[in-house]
Amino acid sequence: MLRPWQIPLGARIDPARDTPIYMQIIHALIRDIETGRLASGTYLPSSRELAAALEVNRKTVVLAYEDLIAQGWLSTEGTRGTVVSRSLPTPPTPTAVAEAMAEDTHYRFAPPPERPLALPGGGGIKLDEGAPDGRLFPADQLARAYRSAVQRASRTNRMQYRDPRGSPRLCEQIAEMLRSQRGLNFTGANICITRGSQNGLFLALQVLIQPGDAVIVEELTYEPAVAAIQALGGKVIPVRLDEGGIDVVEMEAACRRHAVRAVFLTPHHQFPTTVALRPERRLQVLEVARQFGVAIIEDDYDHEFHFQSQPLLPMAGYAPGQVIYLGSMSKLLLPALRIGYLAAPEPVIEAIAHRVSLTDGMGNTITEDTCADLIESGEVRRHARKAWRAYAERREHFAELLRRELAGHAEFTMPDGGLAFWVRFDGDLDAIESRAREAGLRFASHRSFMARDTAQKGLRLGFASLDEDEAERAVAALAKAAR
Repeated sequence: MLRPWQIPLGARIDPARDTPIYMQIIHALIRDIETGRLASGTYLPSSRELAAALEVNRKTVVLAYEDLIAQGWLSTEGTRGTVVSRSLPTPPTPTAVAEAMAEDTHYRFAPPPERPLALPGGGGIKLDEGAPDGRLFPADQLARAYRSAVQRASRTNRMQYRDPRGSPRLCEQIAEMLRSQRGLNFTGANICITRGSQNGLFLALQVLIQPGDAVIVEELTYEPAVAAIQALGGKVIPVRLDEGGIDVVEMEAACRRHAVRAVFLTPHHQFPTTVALRPERRLQVLEVARQFGVAIIEDDYDHEFHFQSQPLLPMAGYAPGQVIYLGSMSKLLLPALRIGYLAAPEPVIEAIAHRVSLTDGMGNTITEDTCADLIESGEVRRHARKAWRAYAERREHFAELLRRELAGHAEFTMPDGGLAFWVRFDGDLDAIESRAREAGLRFASHRSFMARDTAQKGLRLGFASLDEDEAERAVAALAKAAR
């Protein structure tokens, strides 16, 4: 009769495996000892009893026991039998491990900020900051492109470690897209693929600043940019923002007072206010940057979506040697693909590629080649036209909902482009937010956009990812919270 230990050892012994059975027994018993399922001093069944239970030859069990005894895992106590070595420390119980994990650590680490950068998960309606609707992109088309990329990579032995700059095919396709659609004279050598534009922003900052260096941002800006600057030891310098964009006079004054190394801007559709930086203001910003030797990080996150005017030439088109240009395929395709890119002079790209190799040397060749196929085949352009029509309709519908439901409680300016509205509320915005969350809405707090306390308060409300019913329910809940 087996000794009273409830260990499903037999379930882990498979004669069909290449590993010899006696080694399978050894590994199973060691695992049970390490996890505490077999405590120090536990008697094991005799070799005969265990062999019968496992339906294996007794010599197989004897060989396993002898090996474990030689390693020090087991010991013999004469006629009393084989026992888990009494010299082994007792592993902590799962409860003890959980309790220890809940205690303070015994080493230093950088804690996260009080407010998370990402919207929390959960139920209710998510009012994002301007994400596309992943339901619009045909899943079967994506699956076919992935399958083709996998097959081609397998045939050409491309499932290897890659160039940290990214897939050469995708670099060339993005360079061609920038030349033909945005007027930017880049080649594949000027491109580095990143895990989204946020990863690109962090990489750009890594090669531009050192601890103590200053980076100018608009007083309302993209919170992950502020967090990245601070994480790298940089000093955030907020500059006033008006209806024409960044205040150039205050920007110049900041450059005179601080060791400014970079300016982070979203000139196409300012984040979060959606205001476009006008041409004359762009040229003034570039002149100040040249005067003080400051790099401009231009985040052009939603270039494709214009509804009332033609897109302006990116700042990188005026001064490619002064600007590091950030882009993303998230708005065009799917955020889940995590494809972003940097465009800059080749020496800067080489420096950034080195930083990539420190943390992401392998990259995602299959996804990158899939994206290259979708661009080359024209599928991205076709999807962009389809998405533009859908988002144009949703923009009009969302604006009508805001006018109807929030009249007298909030105001907004119809955005020329982009996938979100900037809405300014009457009353206590903290209280409005609290009531809206209680009603089941998930959104970024107005405080997440404020680089300084005197900045204008408002909410950035994405409309593109919501269908008609979702938009109506979201705005109705928001209106109830605002009353």
